[in-house]
Amino acid sequence: MLNDQDLIIPDWPAPPNVKALQTTRQGGISNAPYDSLNLGMHVSDAPLDVAANRQRLNRYVPTEPVWLNQVHGVTVVDASTASCVPDADAAFSRTRHTVCAVMTADCLPVLLCDKAGTIVAAVHAGWRSLLDGVIEAAVVEMAKPGDQLLAWMGPAIGPDAFEVGDEVREAFVARDPEAVKAFKPTSAGKWLGDIFMLGRQRLATMGVTSIHGGGLCTYQDAERFFSFRRDQATGRMASLIWLE
Repeated sequence: MLNDQDLIIPDWPAPPNVKALQTTRQGGISNAPYDSLNLGMHVSDAPLDVAANRQRLNRYVPTEPVWLNQVHGVTVVDASTASCVPDADAAFSRTRHTVCAVMTADCLPVLLCDKAGTIVAAVHAGWRSLLDGVIEAAVVEMAKPGDQLLAWMGPAIGPDAFEVGDEVREAFVARDPEAVKAFKPTSAGKWLGDIFMLGRQRLATMGVTSIHGGGLCTYQDAERFFSFRRDQATGRMASLIWLE
């Protein structure tokens, strides 16, 4: 049974009518290697188990979340008007009880809202979409000044586990010279990347400085979190946000 202790409630100064939560891998019925609260239909888990897990989650949200077919791109959709399962990596909503959701298992989830509590967004920032500007695209769609926005970063692969090659580091530095600070060398041609720092840098370029969360490593905490880099075959967690 999914219980309150299986969920993470973001600790950030969001307005009272902005609600958000982060699932862990705990509280569901899926069998290994998807144990137990796998919410992803695309990972070869038993569909009926995933449906049962989503039903358990639905006790904590006002309506069925608007799930996305995440493609590591930069498309942002309005969750309140989305039909079927859109190909997108971020969603926003100005409509009460429309639940924006992204799924991750190492990628960086970012939740956004404005200080007035009129709009929310959820962003799936894998390194490719982060590089290509998915966070910036979401902020543009929200149509609010950056200093009027709040951000919360959920669990992702940590800076001691996210090893990448020269090409990834070079691509980020070419996009933003400040990104050099987010990489430290490990061996010839290999670097440890700090995806939380990269996320903060991208938010800062859009004027978003009220940034919270970050630091929970999916790779190192196998009891609480799914990690694709660690396990390959694994489930997916969800980061959700809505207006009440």
